[in-house]
Amino acid sequence: MTLYIGREASKLWKRICAETSAESNLFIDNWKYIIAGFVFQYIHGVAARGVHYLHRPGPTLQDLGFFLLPELGQEKAYISETVFMFVFLSFFLWTFHPFVFKVKKFFTVQIWCRVLAYLVASQTLRIFTFYSTQLPGPNYHCRPGSKLATLPEPDGVLEVLVINFPQGVIYGCGDLIFSSHMIFTLVFVLTYQKYGTRRCIKQFGWSIAIIQSLLIVASRKHYTVDVVVAWYTVNLVVFFVDKRLPELSDRTNGSSLLLLPLSTKDKDNWTKEENHKLLNGNSVNPADRRPRSQSNGKNLEDVNINQVDTSMNSTP
Repeated sequence: MTLYIGREASKLWKRICAETSAESNLFIDNWKYIIAGFVFQYIHGVAARGVHYLHRPGPTLQDLGFFLLPELGQEKAYISETVFMFVFLSFFLWTFHPFVFKVKKFFTVQIWCRVLAYLVASQTLRIFTFYSTQLPGPNYHCRPGSKLATLPEPDGVLEVLVINFPQGVIYGCGDLIFSSHMIFTLVFVLTYQKYGTRRCIKQFGWSIAIIQSLLIVASRKHYTVDVVVAWYTVNLVVFFVDKRLPELSDRTNGSSLLLLPLSTKDKDNWTKEENHKLLNGNSVNPADRRPRSQSNGKNLEDVNINQVDTSMNSTP
């Protein structure tokens, strides 16, 4: 038993090291997109803080969701945030499973490039939307009489650029249409729908997205229109982004293994079979590497074999 555990641990460690090398090379090629995606998260936060200065509290608008769903109250507002954190952490951990599991469908760097593209496109539309029209916030801290409903005029630009995290994010007002929580939730669910493998988890993800929508409205954090607009906007954004960007490499059939040389110098020396062995935790035998130079589009090994067969057939 101890020997088995040691053997499996050794394979796991080799798999992690190989995956880290492969992902590092991909990150070197795509770091600009990933950094830009994370920088835009800050820009989105600054935009949400900026619209808070423009927010003017007023009577809560008539809303169908408020009429149909009972109000949870301030003491239960944490429920929707708990569900959101569960979705966020579960998706984050899932994107790093190629480092551990033998069967993998994508590279972590590539999946996050795609996810950040979804988020940036959706959040850009969101910024234009909530700056176009500011609605009176339905949340408790955004209602008339609350000290947090409006922000005093800033002393300078630096005050606007500094995001008071997490209080500034939790107690923001004015950034309503459309829900940022639903952007993240739907992007994660749609991504797993396309690149995940477990049908039960896909169904569970859609159920969680629906429950999250109801909890957001019941907590009075958003109007129903904010959630409804998020549902069809994010789906359309994901659809058109996928149309514009190339499809991610599918690692289940080994078609993407050409992306895995550990260095640029050795790029031409690695073959699909060797990379496949390495990622599965198996060592690569240098003696198995045979010359694979081509002549007229054919391997020299195949040409030599054909010549031998021809000479044998011509012998009386």
